[in-house]
Amino acid sequence: MPIYEYECAACGRIAAHVMLGSRRAARPACPHCGASRTRRVMSSFAVVESETSRLANLDTSRRPDDSFYSDSRNVGLWAKKRARQMGVDLGSKFDETVEKARTGKLIKDME
Repeated sequence: MPIYEYECAACGRIAAHVMLGSRRAARPACPHCGASRTRRVMSSFAVVESETSRLANLDTSRRPDDSFYSDSRNVGLWAKKRARQMGVDLGSKFDETVEKARTGKLIKDME
């Protein structure tokens, strides 16, 4: 059962609709104003980025903005990137510590 989003030509609002079988061909009416002039629009989506690509894209010469630090996946990312740039292998213990910090287990272990 796909979920499609439709924009109403009359009121401009966007609504999601679950499409079942043969109903896929028919455009649904707007649930807000009842108009039948709707068009299917591209739904918003998220892009998942691997740690490898995040490391490659991280510019360590510039300070990241505050939103960078609100994502727990970025904990230790700067240190990993700088270590690789300098040719330093911090070992598996460092990677384990970073993973503990990302999940919050490091803080729990310190308590």
